[in-house]
Order: sequence, then structure tokens, then C-alpha cells
Amino acid sequence: MDKSWIEIPRNTTKYLLGLNQFLNFAFKNASIGDRIKCPCPKCGFGKWQIREIVYDHLISKSFPQNYVTWILHGETEVLENSRSTEVIPDALPPENPMELLINEAFPGLRHEGIDAGPSQLVGEEEIVNDLPSLNNKEFFELLRDGSEELYEGSKYSKLEFLLQLYHIKCLSGLSDKGMTMLLDLLNDAFGFAKIPNSFYEAKNTIKKLCLDYIKIDACQNDCMLYWGDDANEETCKHCHTSRWKPTKKSNNNHMSTTGKKKKKQKMPAKILRYFPLKPRLHRLFMCSKIAEHMRWYVKDNNRDGIMRHPRDGEAWKRFDTTFFEFASDPRNVRLGLASDGFNSFGMMSTNYSIWPMILVPYNLPPWLCMKQPNFILSMIIPGPRTAGNNIDVYLQPLIKELNELWREGVETYDSSKKETFRM
Repeated sequence: MDKSWIEIPRNTTKYLLGLNQFLNFAFKNASIGDRIKCPCPKCGFGKWQIREIVYDHLISKSFPQNYVTWILHGETEVLENSRSTEVIPDALPPENPMELLINEAFPGLRHEGIDAGPSQLVGEEEIVNDLPSLNNKEFFELLRDGSEELYEGSKYSKLEFLLQLYHIKCLSGLSDKGMTMLLDLLNDAFGFAKIPNSFYEAKNTIKKLCLDYIKIDACQNDCMLYWGDDANEETCKHCHTSRWKPTKKSNNNHMSTTGKKKKKQKMPAKILRYFPLKPRLHRLFMCSKIAEHMRWYVKDNNRDGIMRHPRDGEAWKRFDTTFFEFASDPRNVRLGLASDGFNSFGMMSTNYSIWPMILVPYNLPPWLCMKQPNFILSMIIPGPRTAGNNIDVYLQPLIKELNELWREGVETYDSSKKETFRM
């Protein structure tokens, strides 16, 4: 097949005829459904597109000059020294948003069909390149929940329904007890639907997506955290206040089913809710599109001297020259900390009840962070605000993680480059 058209200008008749010849060949020999892998520089063989889009891409962008043996588009006659190389095409990315979410969360495992059993999937679809260790069991459980209908004919899968319900709980401030009561009512009214029996069961499903936080007991006067070496302390080392909420004497003991007195569980006076940083940084690089955006500040060539982003400032540039090793890899993350009276839902007249400190990545372009507020990486919510709030106390878990990341780094999988690096 004549492939000299690849090297000639794109506005010539010969190039257009050659491009159509390539598309006819590719869609005949290597299509999945109505799509093939687009070889344009923008898609980089990583995205499946319909014929019209591939055609437009290869008119506006040049065809890869060195791609003269179309092994990813059905051409089997490769060079003699590589005839034994087996080329396995990737599966078409799923159109179901839940399946896409699961595949992005678990980049080391992919599937071609929901009906295939786990043994088949692990044997045939496991990526053998340099990938982090993943929990195959959780992947397949989420895959099952993401494909299982809530009931026959339902527009929601079981996982979609749980995520929507959990979203409503978070936005409306519904308590765990209220959520369990709601699930009980839904189960009673719609017994044919696959609804969890309790909020605990629903939360265990959602936790597999790494959307959890850590609860740490705190002194009610904000003097210390019951954390690390102080995890088992009963009173504050500074103000000597009890760690626990006071309980009525009459309610201290309850009778169990065996007739013995059952001691009531103590409730902490104050709780710090901390969103760990490392898993959320990992999550940014698990999504291939976001992983590309994490290198935005280096790729963007707008250097007109106008201050639009911290990377344009002298402090950023001086940091790069001082810590050259850190600056040498644009995937290393630069963070910004915001605090003091952040009203997370924008519906309260005062900010006393929630006082979080939030961490956001400066690597990402500003327009993306403004459009997607879920790019908040780490959040510290100390609970009810008091006059003696001590920022240093609540920053301890974050500072510990930042020190570990700065000194040692952490192995991270970059799904856009399909490689592991030390972040």
C-alpha cells in the first residue's frame, strides 16, 4: 500500500485520498463498533473515535510521520525482527459513566464485558507493565455494583443510586441515623430493589472509591489531638479537660439481652475530620485527563510577563532554582492552603459551625479548579469553633503527610504516560 501521502501537505488531493484509504483499511480491520484508535497527535492512539472525528483530527493535525506500519489498525505484516511480537488492542472505553469512574479509579485493570467472570478478566486484561498493586476484589465488586440494575428496567445502577443518595445526604446535612431510617423506608416500600439494608453497608460500598476521611478526637478547647503517641490519653495534657462528653448517670449502664449491665460507649467531646492527602494526590494521576492537566503550568507557553498564576511570580521561579530536583519533574505537586471562615455550603449567615482548612493543587489550571471545586485535595474540619482555636494543633496530620511527601515521596501511577514515578 502506498503511504507516501503521509509526508505531503494536508491540503493536497493525494493526502485526502491516502487518508480515506487509511480510514477504510482501519475500520475494516481494527474497529470496535464504529470506532478506531485515533492516531492524531492530540489523541496519541489513546482515544477511540468515530470516522468523522478521526478524519477531522487528521486534517487539522498531521498524520504521525513514523507510523508507516499500521499495527494498531489491522496491519499484521510487521518488520522481520518483530514478527513474533503480539499486539493486543485495548478495549473500547465504556460509555457508562459508572464504569468509566471505576476504570479511572483502578487504572491497572480493564474489562471488555461485564458478563465475563473475574478469572477471565484477571487473566486476559491485567496490564503487565509497571503498575501499582491494586485490590482486584474491590475492582470487581464495584464493577458488579456499577453494572447491576437497581431493579429491572431502572435507569440507575446500584452504585449510581448509592452515590446519588450519598450526595443528597452530604448536601442536606442528613445524619447517619437519618440515612439509615431512609434506607429502611425505601427497603420496606420497594422490596424488589437492590437497596442496602443500612447506611453502614452503603458506606462500605462507597469507601472502595477512596472517598473516606479520618476521624481524630480533639480537646474541646483545641489544645491537642488524641493522635499518635497521645491516642490513648483520657484527658488533655494542657487544660486537663476530659476527652469525652459528659453523660447522665442514669444512662451510663444499659441491660443487654443476657441480663448483664452493658457499659455505654463514650462519645468524644470534639472530633477532627481529616481528608488524607496521599490517596487524593494518587487519584489526580489515576485520571488520564487530569494527569495531563497536572503538567499544564509547564506546557502553557504564555510568558508575556503578566501575573495570571503563581507560576508567573518571582517566588515560584526562585523556588525552582533553589530546589532544582523538585522542579525537574512538573508532576511534583505544589499546594495552596486556604483557611479562616470558609463557608463550605454558602448557605449559613455565619461561619462558626464549620471551620475547614482546604488544600488545592497549583499544578492545575485556574479555570479547571474554578469549574471543578471537587479538586480540593485535603480538608481539615475541626468541628464547632471556639474562642481558643489553635491552627497548629489541627495542622499536625497534614504537616506529617507533607513532611513524608517532601522527604521521601510516594510511588504514583501516571495514567496519561502509563508509568510509575516518585511524586
